[in-house]
Amino acid sequence: MRIRLSDHFNYGRLLRFVTPPIVMMVFTSVYSVVDGLFVSNFVGKAALTAINLIFPLLLILGAVGLMLGTGGSALISKMIGEGESKKANRIFSMLVIVIIAAGALFTLVGEFFVPNIARLLGAEGEVYHYCVLYGRILLGVMPFCMSQFVFQSFFVTAEKSKLGLILTVAAGVLNMVLDAVFVAAFGWGLVGAAAATAASQAFGGIFPLVYFARRNDSLLRFSKPLFDFRALAKSAANGSSEFLSNISASVVTILYNNQLMRLVGDDGVAAYGAIMYVAMIFLSVFMGFSVGVSPVVGYHYGAKDVSELKNLFGKSLVIVTAFGVVMAGLSEALASPLCKMFVGYDVDLYEMTVRGFRIYSFCFLLCGYSIFASGFFTALNNGLASAAISFLRTLVFQIAAVMLLPLAMGLDGVWCASIVAEGVSLAVSAAFIIGYRKRYGYMGKTIICADVDGKIAEGEASVDETEYINTEEDTVNWEWNATNEEEAEYKTS
Repeated sequence: MRIRLSDHFNYGRLLRFVTPPIVMMVFTSVYSVVDGLFVSNFVGKAALTAINLIFPLLLILGAVGLMLGTGGSALISKMIGEGESKKANRIFSMLVIVIIAAGALFTLVGEFFVPNIARLLGAEGEVYHYCVLYGRILLGVMPFCMSQFVFQSFFVTAEKSKLGLILTVAAGVLNMVLDAVFVAAFGWGLVGAAAATAASQAFGGIFPLVYFARRNDSLLRFSKPLFDFRALAKSAANGSSEFLSNISASVVTILYNNQLMRLVGDDGVAAYGAIMYVAMIFLSVFMGFSVGVSPVVGYHYGAKDVSELKNLFGKSLVIVTAFGVVMAGLSEALASPLCKMFVGYDVDLYEMTVRGFRIYSFCFLLCGYSIFASGFFTALNNGLASAAISFLRTLVFQIAAVMLLPLAMGLDGVWCASIVAEGVSLAVSAAFIIGYRKRYGYMGKTIICADVDGKIAEGEASVDETEYINTEEDTVNWEWNATNEEEAEYKTS
């Protein structure tokens, strides 16, 4: 049975709806993980270090697609909830055109500057050569990479999350097969790994363009684009948290690499890279849940369905908690075999990586709440709150922790930095959630009012207990405050 954005969601329906985007995000993470796995085992430590150094650049550029995808999805789902489907499709078409154009620009500029960037990142000798080689190949398909990020969100908004899942799995499997053929069988080394990723990204970016250009039964389809720059700015603002998150992660990765180079040299960068490959898959579960639930939140926010917002918020917190406990447990249990897959060829490097991963795994108990909170505010079209949470979590707190803790704890301070940063981020996210609860009504009691005709209206209560009113003398009408659509007031006639 097809699940619609307008449905009421229990745990089973919500989990079924978010599972495809979760798997989509996991398989997207598999691209770089598989590259790292094959490169580490078939090319060597220098090539793995090169990927870890140049990957933040690619992540920053791809983040523009993620920003307009998540931000645009929130705006479009809100329009659909408000009954403006035609305008939603025109804005959708405009956003896709903007993404492709931006990707083409990044390709042209990036190909020219990638050698200078590699030098700036500290690459030398063989590592420098690998950085430039890998970066140039993947920059060549940047429009498709960015399109793939965009359509991960839009497939969910279009109520076609299963199709998006099938596409992402197919692209991921293609990447793995080509890695095995190009790197392991043909011996093409780093070029083979980059070519495999480029081919899978091209496939994942082109198929959605063909699908949405044709007649389909989804909520979205390409139509005459409406170049509404206010909508473009709103989409960018809504998705700014995701953009800042990726940019911050890239900057933080550079700082982590610098600290590790200072403390233990190239082995530290290789160990951190292996940890991040595994962590990326685990973190993508939280990201996928956020992407999956956001269009539903955006729809019910647009439809002014306060009770369903409360329902979604409460159930989401329970699910995020369960995910965190499971992933932390799996990390501790599987640390040894997972690390051996990447660095089992070097005993000292393997032992360093296992210890670092066992410490880092406690992050999974904490990080899910901040990721969800940021995505939740994006869905509510509150880009400021979303960006603030993301910026503090992924940049400010991470930088402070990774710069200060190693002074007292040495190498263990690097592994513990993310735990401390996530703990402080959790407190900040809770403050934002509590601070905005009355504005959006996702926490607290609900007032249910019935007039003489038995019609029901509901909204966020400003009193401690639920009130029931049903008298001919006091007919209660629910009206939205014209000066602030997020706030509501009761007027008695």
